[in-house]
Amino acid sequence: MRTRRFDWAGPDETTAEIRNWFEVSAPVVDLAPIEKAMAEEGDDALLRLTNQFDATEVPRTELAVSLEEARDALEGLDPVVREALEVAAANIRQVAEAQLDERETEVELPQGQTVTVGEIPVASAAIYAPGGRASYPSTVLMGCLTARVAGVERLVLVSPAGPDGIVNQTTLAAAALCEADEIYAIGGAQAVFALARGTGTIRPVDVIAGPGNSWVNEAKRRVFGEVGIDSLAGPSDLMVVLDGTTDLSLAALDLCAQAEHGSESPLVAVVPSEAVAVELEAQVGDLAEAQSTVKDSPLAVVVVHDTAAAIALANSFAPEHLELMDHGSASLAGEITTAGCVFVGEGSATAFGDYAAGSNHVLPTGGTGRFFGPLSPGTFRRRTSKVSLDAAAADALAGHVDALARAEGLPVHGLSALARQTSGRDDEQNG
Repeated sequence: MRTRRFDWAGPDETTAEIRNWFEVSAPVVDLAPIEKAMAEEGDDALLRLTNQFDATEVPRTELAVSLEEARDALEGLDPVVREALEVAAANIRQVAEAQLDERETEVELPQGQTVTVGEIPVASAAIYAPGGRASYPSTVLMGCLTARVAGVERLVLVSPAGPDGIVNQTTLAAAALCEADEIYAIGGAQAVFALARGTGTIRPVDVIAGPGNSWVNEAKRRVFGEVGIDSLAGPSDLMVVLDGTTDLSLAALDLCAQAEHGSESPLVAVVPSEAVAVELEAQVGDLAEAQSTVKDSPLAVVVVHDTAAAIALANSFAPEHLELMDHGSASLAGEITTAGCVFVGEGSATAFGDYAAGSNHVLPTGGTGRFFGPLSPGTFRRRTSKVSLDAAAADALAGHVDALARAEGLPVHGLSALARQTSGRDDEQNG
């Protein structure tokens, strides 16, 4: 693991130094050929690109995966894995339901009008679950269950096939558990274009959610506005905040676990002394060397001498995952304002949130927690308003509307409001 020590220079300054070090050259992504092929050839291009990039050893002949195949995968799953999926699914569903308030609220205003606000689900949504040589059934649960709780009527799952042309069986089992309506063995930018614009086989959806690589992100960026998206996910990141009482072996495990996501996953350890920094670096190095799945991720180590500085750095950095592993973590958690998800206390490893704790693991990355939140039912719902004015309310407001409309140079807006007045209507119209 690549480790670098950073001197404390204030929260924003230290954040900038760390992010500059983390920054890697983004791969050049040219989607024009894929976008053109999808627009001109539809299903033919989608199948060709699927076999070119994903099903390279056993080409697929169909895009769709039958729901029967997914149910068979669930029935044939290792009982231990199935139980784990079911426990995780129950927790994710319960947390998502707690975030959902379907009640409309009617606001009565002084002039007599009412404005009713509420939320309604989008009609259709697609969850992108990365696949290919790796599989992420946990992402299927996080995305599909949250969309289901939101009330989405048509739920689509897409996940790339492996080189053998088959979607991972645990991924399919998770889709069956979530009762996905449609499943397609597709991935990459072409999958995003298909979901946004449709093909002969695939009908467009209203929202596309779920993490992906640079190609997926760039495609989501291009179709945003044609459809809704959740966010543009970058490499997964973790910050741990320690004190002199923290079990460093646990901190090292959590940092190395996050490094399994790839060599571009940024890691930050905030420690109280040089001695703790040296010991933590040694334990991380030994563990990373012993575990082949731990990638060569960058680890920034920052020594801060008080808790206030640690919290200030965390809020400035806005990590995707923040572990508060010091003895005062319970009280400090309330001071965190930007992290995607906060894990409170030594027992609350990020791994629990990644799989089964119930919180959503689709989180804002790259510091975007300053303005984005986790995937939630709100991602798949839209705010609505209903306005109702009786005659008295129209009388009370029409003059104000007319004044504002004329000030903006839109006099007919004013006339439209004045026409609803019951008193003096003829005078206003004649004037």
